[in-house]
Amino acid sequence: MSRPAWAGAAVVTGALVLLVAVLAVVDLTQGTAAVGTREVWEALTGQARQGDSSVVLASRLPRIAAGVLVGVGLGAAGAALQAVSRNVLATPDTLAVNAGSYLMLALVSATGVSLPFLASSGVAFVGALAAAAAVLGLSGPGTGTVRLVLAGSALALGVRSVTDGLLLLFPERTEGLYQWGQGSIGQNGAGGVAQMAPVALLGLVGLVLVARRIDVLGLGDDAARGLGVPVRRTRLAVVALAALLSAAAVTLAGPIGFVGLCAPALVRPLAGRNRAFARARLTIPVAGLAGAALVLGSDVLLRAAVSAESAVAVPTGVVTSVVGAGFLVVMALRIRDGGGASAPDRLRVRGRTAVVVTVVVLTAVVVGVALAAVLLGDTKLLLGDVANWAQGRAGRATSFVLDTRVPRVLAALLAGAALALAGTLVQAVTRNPLAEPGILGVSGGAALGAVLVVTAVPAAGAWGVSGAAFAGASATAVLVFGLAARGGFRQNRLVLVGVGVSAGTSALISLLIVLTDPFNATKALTWLSGSTYGRTADEVLPLAVVLVAGTAVALARRGALDLVSLDEDTPRLLGLRLGSGRFGFLVLSVLLSATAVAAAGTIGFVGLVAPHAARALVGRRHVRSLPVAMLLGAALVCLADLLGRTVIAPAQLGAGLMTAVVGTPYFLHLLVRSRR
Repeated sequence: MSRPAWAGAAVVTGALVLLVAVLAVVDLTQGTAAVGTREVWEALTGQARQGDSSVVLASRLPRIAAGVLVGVGLGAAGAALQAVSRNVLATPDTLAVNAGSYLMLALVSATGVSLPFLASSGVAFVGALAAAAAVLGLSGPGTGTVRLVLAGSALALGVRSVTDGLLLLFPERTEGLYQWGQGSIGQNGAGGVAQMAPVALLGLVGLVLVARRIDVLGLGDDAARGLGVPVRRTRLAVVALAALLSAAAVTLAGPIGFVGLCAPALVRPLAGRNRAFARARLTIPVAGLAGAALVLGSDVLLRAAVSAESAVAVPTGVVTSVVGAGFLVVMALRIRDGGGASAPDRLRVRGRTAVVVTVVVLTAVVVGVALAAVLLGDTKLLLGDVANWAQGRAGRATSFVLDTRVPRVLAALLAGAALALAGTLVQAVTRNPLAEPGILGVSGGAALGAVLVVTAVPAAGAWGVSGAAFAGASATAVLVFGLAARGGFRQNRLVLVGVGVSAGTSALISLLIVLTDPFNATKALTWLSGSTYGRTADEVLPLAVVLVAGTAVALARRGALDLVSLDEDTPRLLGLRLGSGRFGFLVLSVLLSATAVAAAGTIGFVGLVAPHAARALVGRRHVRSLPVAMLLGAALVCLADLLGRTVIAPAQLGAGLMTAVVGTPYFLHLLVRSRR
């Protein structure tokens, strides 16, 4: 490498160091206490008054040190993971590394076990390493970006659901863990930073030491073996070191999102101008510096944009997640995409008798699950009690139980059917069997709109929440489908843009929950878990109206739906206006998803599992698959709701948490099968 190249790299590195230093100085002067640069200097030199000195030394300096450590750790980990997997979207977030660490720490808190700070880092490291190994094993090195992002997003959603369940089941033991789980660099003293600094330094030095092998891996596995590099051991070592860095960051400040994606993306263009930045031994530390600048810059931006009192409550990770979600969308639009997400299902032809038998059996299953959901719970009832209640002859206690239980059973049934119908429509229109309202960000937009109303206008009625959910779902749908339309709806771009938008809505939802009062926060968290608790007939009515109308339209237009799901040319040859037809089905799916989210909260994977299972049972013709998918969705959500409120009674888990536990393995199974 020529001397000018290294000289230019030194200049860039020095500029990054200077930027981090400037941001640190600015961050030092920001806060609730009026401390300026003069007070900071006096505190650092030991000349300050006691109050100013304690503020600077006990709070602000540890906060800045934590921001630098977290940024360096996540930025370096992201650069290493991208290099070793040969995938520009491999980060601690997309590999579910942060989610795995967060789960393990939440599990320790929920069990009431008190661990030393350093031991907590070890527990987080185990979760991070397990998550990264699972995602990389499912996607494989060098595979398409969409497979890796989908595997990581699905696993992260399932892991997050388990974590949210722990937060709801053990609110006293996990108090404050939700806000910390959004990523906050605020510190009470320098003890945590002092303990995590050697761990992060160990991970960073380890990555630099294996940097040459990382460069060789970039040539391909066969070439690396030919040059004497142990491919498997090198890859495992790099993943373990990256997981160690991420675990240290999560232990210190919680899962701060997307720093591992943005920092390497900012450094990567430098390699085209200076060959020194093509070397991992330089790229990894520089990406760490860029990560530190991102974290400190986000903290400075947050404290400059809102009041000092509000800035204390808002985690820094919310800002980085919003910025990172935008990065992911932009990168998704720029990544070269080769086609659909996976091969279409094989055409299956079932006889009419087999289809009728399938529908009858599923109808019986739905009726049985619904009856069980009505009869079972904290109070067990008999069919005679239900009959007396229907005739208005039940006692006061029985009437109270059924008045509260029947609406929630109806909400679960209708929400499951609506999500299954919406998923079937989205998969047909996009011709992407991995598309689903939750994955594409539509459910996230609906949840954002509904949470905004729940936290800002607690007295809002069912129609107000439904309207806000539809507005949010519509906005995200226009954004996702509009950005992905130019590449064709079959493109993997659609899924990647949807994942990015979904991450952005999740960050904004977290912001709303953190800023609202504890009562509304608990209410929003319970609702987000997919809980039907406290539902009334008035809240179920909008969903029932939309589902009946949507089912009628979908069945009436079943022929057009079959044609849209085939290809681009056949519908046009048969005189179908493809653009308007596709738009109409998408609007209908958005409306169904929004009303389902408004009625039952966020319930994931139903729009993916039910359509797949329906096509496996009765084939791809929508006159058959639509009713079967709706029956499957209704049974799945109702059963999940029943299990969530009976298995660990008197405690309850939302149906969304239960469906995520079931849907995550199924989704990962689909990825493995499509890979084969």
